[in-house]
Amino acid sequence: MKIAVGCDHAGFDLKPTIVDYLKEKQIEVLDEGTFSRESTDYPLYAQKVAQDVVEKKADLGILICGTGIGISIAANKVPGIRAAACSDPYSAQMSRAHNHTNILAFGSRVVGPELAKMIVDAWLRAKPQGGRHERRLALVARIEHGETLG
Repeated sequence: MKIAVGCDHAGFDLKPTIVDYLKEKQIEVLDEGTFSRESTDYPLYAQKVAQDVVEKKADLGILICGTGIGISIAANKVPGIRAAACSDPYSAQMSRAHNHTNILAFGSRVVGPELAKMIVDAWLRAKPQGGRHERRLALVARIEHGETLG
């Protein structure tokens, strides 16, 4: 498995913890930056990681900013991406199982290193479920392609 990881300046200090943690789990990491604490714009890294996932350069992605919200919104603008900002393991697990998220986002100002690892673990352990979730994801895809529902 290969996971693309990206962050803005707010996520810079937490990113190495996550990268090292993934490597300890024998997961290949594609580090898309940022590579300093200098102020930068989260959409740049959201797009890089999202494109890696869509283009199958990576199986999944993880994004980190201050809250996880802005960077997940930006990633979700890339067609084919389902990113979720999660601050707890249960939400991360459900985002993958029910919503088939392919990018996990969280905030370095919201979660600490140990909680971030627990969130990553829950997300990676979860397996996308079919059934009613497939039907709903098909509706989401229709919206993504500009269709009006109902």
